[in-house]
Amino acid sequence: MKRLLTPLIVLSVSFCSISQTTVQRPKLVVGIVIDQMRWDYLYRYYDRYDLKGGFKRMIRQGFSCENTMIPYTPTVTACGHSSIYTGSVAAITGITGNVWWDRQQMRAVYCTEDKTVNTVGSNSALGKMSPKNMLVTTICDELRLATNFKSKVIGISLKDRGGILPAGHSANAAYWYDNTNGNWITSTYYMKELPAWVVDFNGQKNADKYYQQGWSLLYPANTYGQSTAGEKNYEAKPFGAKFPYDMKNFAGKDYGKIASTPMGNTLTSEFAKAAINNERLGADNITDFIAISYSSPDYIGHSFGPNSVEAEDGILRLDKELGSLLDFLDNKVGKGQYLLFLSADHGVAHIPEFMQENKLPGGRVFMGTMMNQLNKLLNEKYNISNIIVSDENYQLHLNHPALDSAKVSKKEVTRWIVDKLSSDSGIARVFPIEDLYNVPLPTNIRAMLNNGYYPPRNGDIQIILKPGYIDAFSSTGTTHGLWNPYDAHIPLLWMGWGIKPGKTNKECSMTDIAPTIAALLHIQMPSGCVGKPIEEVLK
Repeated sequence: MKRLLTPLIVLSVSFCSISQTTVQRPKLVVGIVIDQMRWDYLYRYYDRYDLKGGFKRMIRQGFSCENTMIPYTPTVTACGHSSIYTGSVAAITGITGNVWWDRQQMRAVYCTEDKTVNTVGSNSALGKMSPKNMLVTTICDELRLATNFKSKVIGISLKDRGGILPAGHSANAAYWYDNTNGNWITSTYYMKELPAWVVDFNGQKNADKYYQQGWSLLYPANTYGQSTAGEKNYEAKPFGAKFPYDMKNFAGKDYGKIASTPMGNTLTSEFAKAAINNERLGADNITDFIAISYSSPDYIGHSFGPNSVEAEDGILRLDKELGSLLDFLDNKVGKGQYLLFLSADHGVAHIPEFMQENKLPGGRVFMGTMMNQLNKLLNEKYNISNIIVSDENYQLHLNHPALDSAKVSKKEVTRWIVDKLSSDSGIARVFPIEDLYNVPLPTNIRAMLNNGYYPPRNGDIQIILKPGYIDAFSSTGTTHGLWNPYDAHIPLLWMGWGIKPGKTNKECSMTDIAPTIAALLHIQMPSGCVGKPIEEVLK
């Protein structure tokens, strides 16, 4: 009997040992990107956040990386979403902007355009999109590889780039919003027809319902003390009226306006919940991933600026949306069963005129107008039209074939342009990109410019604006894209499975998010990853 017990005990210990060494993973990973969220929003409105909302709950129950920075320029949507999920930078991913000038094709290329695929769910051309222009894998791709493609991955955003780039190349689906008809759509890259649940969701015509509700303040107007009171001439007016906004006239006619309201976030949240329900994400022991991007803060911020009542109300309403999403995840997937992170693709500059009226530095540089003026002078000088073909991403791109054909020296043209622009009141630096390491610049700014440089998709001349200045298309609203902290300092919150409450003020990088997820899940980092796991999150 004793002889029989010994092997049984050994066998029992072996089973326990195997059980204890099994790789533990959450049922679901939830990635949340707030399109255009400055880091200071976490605390600017902290006292106004709902205890049952999202931000205060994540800060209190989760882990906050307080000093997370974007390590490249331009700080724009496509670069931000791709960097978060690849752990890489534009110099490697090839996503050098929302749009870039392609030297080989001699044309502007949209980041997710794909002429080989077709729209699914609409008759418009807005679905001719895929991740093919991104040259590396995402953390979602790596999860799919690690589970032999058993994990489900879905990307969701009002913007195509906000859903497509995070989900990666091997995603089961990415969905985005068609502003011509109010439907969620995808492309033949992912599927031949929409799932029945998406068709049903589109049939609810939620955008029209939200239009009927309109946009009024969540709280009494006199409580918005963190924002500029009253209407300002430097704020855009996308709805053509004063706040509160009656939007009934847009129902059934203009489905694009919803994105510039907090209801765009509601539409995104409800679609994400429907995806989790119907695709059974997090329903078994194989980890799934849903990448959600909230686009409306970006539309609101561009139009009204970060110091507007609209921006504050938008963030306060988003806080409630996030709280509702957390409640849903707790009930559907289970508390502690999902890993969630929240970050942003970029911040935003204050509206220059707001800065000026408060005696702070800032202004507008109309780079498009400037390019046209330079081209006129260059044509008079060299008898060549359109020598500058693009001013995308704070760079000027020269027409190399035309200059070669006319046997005009590119260096001579470049020096002439640099000399002309050096005296502009809003430009801090302008120089040939090939001289990047010869121009006196702080090390971190030089590194950010270098990290954004992928030769086939970048220009010849680099422009750096003075702090507080923006590349403007009109005399209202604001934008982002530069190295400055207001554009490059972003929130990073972790919560749920494997996360202990706390915070760190140690500098982290946007590129550290993907390798941290990889470390938590015990999977490989994405193929172009240059970031490092954040040790404080892993403790």
